[in-house]
Amino acid sequence: MAASPHLVVFTGSGISAESGIKTFRASDGLWENHPVEDVATPEAWQRDPQQVLDFYNQRRDQIRRAKPNAAHKALAALEQEGFNVSIITQNIDDLHERAGSRHVLHLHGEILKARSSIDERMRYPLLKGGIELGSVCDKGSQLRPDVVWFGESVPLFAEACDLVSQADFLLVVGTSLAVMPAASLLSYIDYDTPCALVDPEADMLSPPGVLAINTTAGEGVPALVNRWKQQGNLLLS
Repeated sequence: MAASPHLVVFTGSGISAESGIKTFRASDGLWENHPVEDVATPEAWQRDPQQVLDFYNQRRDQIRRAKPNAAHKALAALEQEGFNVSIITQNIDDLHERAGSRHVLHLHGEILKARSSIDERMRYPLLKGGIELGSVCDKGSQLRPDVVWFGESVPLFAEACDLVSQADFLLVVGTSLAVMPAASLLSYIDYDTPCALVDPEADMLSPPGVLAINTTAGEGVPALVNRWKQQGNLLLS
C-alpha cells in the first residue's frame, strides 16, 4: 500500500440519479422519453441538430439545479483527508467537482461545455445558457455539446485505463457495467487489487472477485469513506 493510498472510483448514472438527474436506461432505450437514436448519436445531429440542441439545453438546466449528494461529498471529504482520490465517471454532470473533488475524468464528456463540430480540441465552458443554432467556434463551425454520443470513440479511455492500473483500491459506484468500452475498465486493475461495487443490485452485477455492496451510493459510499478515514488506509478486512 502506498504512503498516500490511491483510491480510483468509477461512477455511473446511479450516483447522479440520487441527486435527481434523470439518466439514460438501456432497458427501454429512452432518455427523458426520447429514443436515444434521436438525441444522442452523430446521425441525430446530422438529421436534426435543433432537436439535439434543445434536448441538451433542457438537460443542462436540470443539472444546474441539481446538488451533490452524500456520495459525492464523501469522496471529496476523503481527498481532503489526504487520500489520493481519482474519479473516472461516465456522467456528464459536474456534481463531483461541485462537491469538491479535484481529479475527475469524464469518459463521456461534460454537458456544461460546448465544442467545435470540426475541431474537438476547441472547447468552451457554458457558464450560463445553452447552445443555439448559429453559435459557432473560433473557426466558424457550429458548436455542439461536448459529450460522447453513441457510436463515437471515447478519447479519454486510455487515460482511464492508466488510472485504473495505478489503483490501490477500485471502487465502482452506481453503474451496471454494461456500457462499453467503459465496462472493460475492470480488466486493467492488477490481479491483487481489491475492488468493490456499490449498487442496489450489486449481487447481480458484480463480476467474479468484486465485492458486492448492496446499497445505494448515498448510503454505501459514506460508510466506506468513514471506515477508511478512521483506519487511515483502504482496507476492508
